[in-house]
Amino acid sequence: MTMASLQNKSQKTLCRLHYRKINADINLACINEAVSKLPNPTILGGNPSKENGDGFSYWMASPKEVFEFNAEQKNPLEMLQKALNKYKLSSPPLPEGIFTGGWVGFFGYELGRYIESIPAKNDDLHIPLIRLLFYDQLIAYDHRKKVFWLLALDDDTHQKLSFLENILAQAKDLSLPMPPRADIENIDISHIRSNMTQDYYLRAFEKIKRHIYDGDVYQINFSKRFDCVYQARPIDLFHWQNRYKPSPYAAYIDAGDFQIVSASPEMFITLKDRTIRTKPIKGTRKRIEETSVDARRTNRDNLQQLLDSVKENAELNMIIDLERNDVARICKPGTRKVIQPRTIETCPTVFHAVATVSGRLRDDVDFCDILKAMFPGGSITGAPKIRSMQIISEVEPTARGIYTGSIGYRGLDGNVRLNIAIRTIIIKNKSAYVQAGGGIVADSDPQAEYDETITKARALLAGIAAVNR
Repeated sequence: MTMASLQNKSQKTLCRLHYRKINADINLACINEAVSKLPNPTILGGNPSKENGDGFSYWMASPKEVFEFNAEQKNPLEMLQKALNKYKLSSPPLPEGIFTGGWVGFFGYELGRYIESIPAKNDDLHIPLIRLLFYDQLIAYDHRKKVFWLLALDDDTHQKLSFLENILAQAKDLSLPMPPRADIENIDISHIRSNMTQDYYLRAFEKIKRHIYDGDVYQINFSKRFDCVYQARPIDLFHWQNRYKPSPYAAYIDAGDFQIVSASPEMFITLKDRTIRTKPIKGTRKRIEETSVDARRTNRDNLQQLLDSVKENAELNMIIDLERNDVARICKPGTRKVIQPRTIETCPTVFHAVATVSGRLRDDVDFCDILKAMFPGGSITGAPKIRSMQIISEVEPTARGIYTGSIGYRGLDGNVRLNIAIRTIIIKNKSAYVQAGGGIVADSDPQAEYDETITKARALLAGIAAVNR
């Protein structure tokens, strides 16, 4: 029985959407600040680079309901489906394709071991595997049309809309200092703690290489976690990321005893009107601030090197094949296709190689079926996926948690947008945790791969150091 069949057996609460459209010129960082002070705040976007993603930022707080699944529980997808069954949108969604309310939050990487046979890992951070909040009021901003939407579902909608309008009024009156700059290239990371030494990394690298030579896998995504003292407000780090390292899939979640600050550049799943897309990243090169002719020359060289890399072109092709297979499990025959071949995208501190795979969902497929077929994303596991995840469990000393899981929403209209939770910082117990990795293939160089983890983590660690001052 599919998840969609289970859904039909449950009575839903019908939710009618009410909204107001507002033209206003308000600093997005000030809205981030105002919302961060409210109970259970979540921000998706909140920076101008969202215009290059789906085009919308969202601000939410004071959820109607919280759904959590923890590692000691069982049957996560059945429990999740029961929660999703509670509500249904009774009015048509907005024509602009805006998120119209529903469930927002994250899925931790280790949820994958409930989908496939993957050994459990030492979870030293004790963060839920799933945490979703049902928001029945939110602010949306259309970055392309430069307008705000206030959205509320059902009861007390006038009060809810007035509450949202008041948040915008408060934000308009705020004045925030510029986040402190950081010298990313020269940040000292010698004092940063890690869950593995360089010697451990290199020995694990050799184990992975043996698996590749033995034909167990073609590629493994191997990651390393860093941590350091964190003394600032969590929202200060989000302000820093959005100012100096803006991302189209940025997110901020304050769960009370921990916070998530994500500057993810990678889209995992977009589902709109039953068409699903996934956009894996494979291949990264450093990009520096272009303050001189030499800096521009360095960036041109790095970009050309990524374009010409046979190794990383092959890595992306492996993941494209993996994602095509995952998408085919839930899509109508003949609809699966690569709609964007390998393309280089420019981010503030790196260049990425990406591709996009698309398909049309079968009529009997629902959200939990999508998770069963596709989670976690293949770009952060390796190929084949299941064996890669088993090897990752062998060589990485701690559970990944939110890192390489997903953050985003599942709307009442059925539409979905989830990122891959890379470039993502967890703040808990006055410590900040940063994890970074890369794809290892047969001809990978151990020192180059180790250095890539440093490159990817450096900007995040620089942001932490800057706001900690």
